[in-house]
Parts: sequence; structure tokens; C-alpha cells
Amino acid sequence: MADEAVSTVWHYKGIQNSQKVSGDIEATGRSQAIDRLKRQGILPTDLKNSADASGLDMEINLGGGKYPKKKDYAVMARQLATMVAAGVPLVRSLNIVTEQVENKRLRDALHQCVSDVENGMSFSEAMEHNEDELFPPIMVHMVRAGEAGGFLDGALLTVADSFEADVRLQQQIKSALAYPIVVLCIAFLLVGVMLLTIVPTFKDMYDSMGAKLPAITQTLVSMGNVAPVAIPLLIVGIVAFTIYWRSHSNKMYIRQWWEPFKLKVPVFGKLTNKVALARFCRNFSSMLSSGVPILEALDIVGSTSGNIVYESASKFVAREVEKGTRLSDAMALQSVFPNMLVQMVAIGEDAGAIDQMLASAGKAYDEEVQAMAKSLTSLLEPIMILLLGCVVGFMVLALYMPMFSMYDAINNM
Repeated sequence: MADEAVSTVWHYKGIQNSQKVSGDIEATGRSQAIDRLKRQGILPTDLKNSADASGLDMEINLGGGKYPKKKDYAVMARQLATMVAAGVPLVRSLNIVTEQVENKRLRDALHQCVSDVENGMSFSEAMEHNEDELFPPIMVHMVRAGEAGGFLDGALLTVADSFEADVRLQQQIKSALAYPIVVLCIAFLLVGVMLLTIVPTFKDMYDSMGAKLPAITQTLVSMGNVAPVAIPLLIVGIVAFTIYWRSHSNKMYIRQWWEPFKLKVPVFGKLTNKVALARFCRNFSSMLSSGVPILEALDIVGSTSGNIVYESASKFVAREVEKGTRLSDAMALQSVFPNMLVQMVAIGEDAGAIDQMLASAGKAYDEEVQAMAKSLTSLLEPIMILLLGCVVGFMVLALYMPMFSMYDAINNM
């Protein structure tokens, strides 16, 4: 009786027989509502307490509609691998993992996968069947190879390891660039504040005194005159460019000039090359060790490198290998692959251990990236401090130089 007294209505959205459904169900709590829905063959994707008008008890999902990150895939793959290795049936494992996923889009996609698997599809087919193409091709192919070879848990662990390594690599690059970006933002903010507030005050003071302004001060005053118009336009331009770049940076016409350019930039170009090589070697090794055929692997790993130059080179190598050329000989025809990597692949071919050699090469490039990121941070810190000092020094000198001239004139009277 007490349970009935606190029973409330829950509004749900879910998937039933591959179709999206929604409605209301009575239950004493979230767990009971989920159980009742599952008994009806409904996999809930969203569940809200309709009785709570304030929404405080509603599901909070900060992941919202954002595209899943590699960290989300890595956590999901590792959890699923653990349960499959423990002997838990795949459908039950997927149901459990789905409830743990924070990203809403990935959770919805996994719900769809559960429904497809229950209807007779393999897990890899269910992932490939996703209408939003939410699952990375490398993950789909490695899971397919794991299913065919009877080592799905091992394939999922390899997926998790690969994505986690990529996340660590991204974090190292972000850490290296964080300091210079912050210093540059401070410099721009400082210049903007001084041009909008301090420079006009000094200009009015010098105009009232009839002082003759030196060239450096006149330059700063001219900048101050256009700043009220230029700065808002600059901010709007930066915001507009950021929005445009986020929505178009993956377009082919931008990738074809931007990504090759990134490889040629002094200092940062070398770092970009090492990052792309590390991803290429690590993902290629993971796919080969999971049993993915070499031509399929080459077709995919190029795109995982994050650079169109390596993507084109990988497809070229795949075509040459298909003609019967040795992998190392085909790679030697592409200048983006260093001689060291080509030689390691050749040794791997002779020993029948290409995946192990690629894993070793990937680890070596990872370590090089870490070392470069640390040295880059050490190099950029003094440069940024010097830049900030020059900006502040220029503005202080420009503002106070007329005062020194006026003081000398008074003393000479």
C-alpha cells in the first residue's frame, strides 16, 4: 500500500522493435520504471519524472547531443570487454554498459545496437547499421575481426587501448599549447583595454597641453582612434570565423590545403608529423593484431591519422600491396613514411611480426611527441614572456615619451 501511495508517472522515450517510441508509465522509482519498460520490450533512452514540475529529479545529461569523444568510446569498449570476458551474454553486457554511458548520442546508438543484435545482427553489423554513423570504422572492423576469430573481448580491449593512447596524445599537445594561448589572450586583452581606456585619456591630456607627439606615440594614438570600431569588428570576425571553421574544417576543399600546410609549419609541423605517424602505427598495429586483413586496415588507418597527406599515402600503399608489392616497398615510395619506419616494417615482414614492429614504432613516436611537447613548452614560455614584455613596454614608452620631452623643454627654459 505504501508503494502505491508514492507511485508517480514517468515520461519515457525509447526503442521497441527498432522503432522509436514514447509514452508514460507508473512506477515508484526510476529503477522500477526501467524494469517495467524492459518487460514490455522497450529500451528506454530518456526517462523523466512527470510529477516533478521543477525538473530537479529529471535525468541530468551534460553530454547532451554532443558527438561522442574518443574517451567515451574507450570507456564503453573497456567495460564491454570486461563483461564479455567474464562470460556475460553480449545482449546483457550491452544493456548494462548502455546504462553507464554518459553521452546521450552514444547511449541512443547503443540502445539501437541492442535492438538490432536481438533481431539477429552481429554487433559489428549493428554498429555499421547506425544511421548517424556514430561508431568509428576502425572500431567496427576490429569488432568484426574479433567476432570472426572468437576473441571479441580481446578486440574490444585493443580498441580501448588505441583510443586511450590517442586521448593521452591529444592531452599532451593541449598541455603544450595551453600556456602560449593563454599568454596571447592576455596580451590581446591588455592591448584592447589600454587602447579603449588609457590611450584616449592621455590623448586628451596632450591635446590640451599642445604637446608635439613623437612618432611612436602618434602611432599608438591612431590605433586608439580606430580601436572603438576595429575591436568589435575583430571580435565579431573571430566568432564568425570560429563558427565557420567548426562546421567546415572537415570539408575536402579546406583539408586539401590546410592539413598539408600544418606539416610544413616550422617547429609545429614536425610535431604534427610525429603525432600522425604515432596514430598511423598504433592503429595499423591494433587492426593487424586483431585479425583485420591488411588491405582493409590500410584503407582505414590513413583516415585515423588525422591528416589527408597520410590518408592519401595509406590508400596509395593499399593499391600497391593489392598489386603484389611488399608493404615496406610500397611505403618506401611515399616520402611521408620515414626510412626508420620502412626498415622496421621490412624486418617485421621477414619475421612475420608486422604488428609488433608497428607497435614498437608507434610507441617510439609517442615518446618523441611527449619529448617534443615538453621541450616546446620550455621554449615557448620565455618567448611568450618576452612578447608580453615587448607589448607592455611599447605602450608604456609611447604614452610617457611626450612627458619626458615636455619635462626637458621646461628645464631648458
